[in-house]
Amino acid sequence: MNISPIKTEAAYEAALKEIENLFDAASNTPEGDRLEILTTLVEYYEDRLYALPLPDPIEAILYHMESRGLTRRDLEPQIGSRARVSEILNRKRLLTLKMIQRLHGELGIPAESLLGPYQLPKTKVRKPMLPNTRSQRP
Repeated sequence: MNISPIKTEAAYEAALKEIENLFDAASNTPEGDRLEILTTLVEYYEDRLYALPLPDPIEAILYHMESRGLTRRDLEPQIGSRARVSEILNRKRLLTLKMIQRLHGELGIPAESLLGPYQLPKTKVRKPMLPNTRSQRP
């Protein structure tokens, strides 16, 4: 039963071909066991090769809102005031742990999507305005 991990595209194609040949194998037979092992190896290879990156937390929230027909107001119980929801969705403020827990627990947004890193846009630092110190002539 010489089986090894799938590391190349050629090994992947060969495993798929063998799975096709073993497809009707009965369970608890050497052929059925081989089919089960090959299927597991192919699934593992595909998961590694074709893994999709998680969306950033804000994209995950926006997707969830769109797919469920939610409005910004619907997020207030989980995030806070209307202004706070706006700050979060406009990337002006980071999600807090409490917000993440509520969004996951109450709305079912996957925690792994909410815990991912994301950046806030860099804003210009404004210099404080100083009063005019020049003497004014009459």
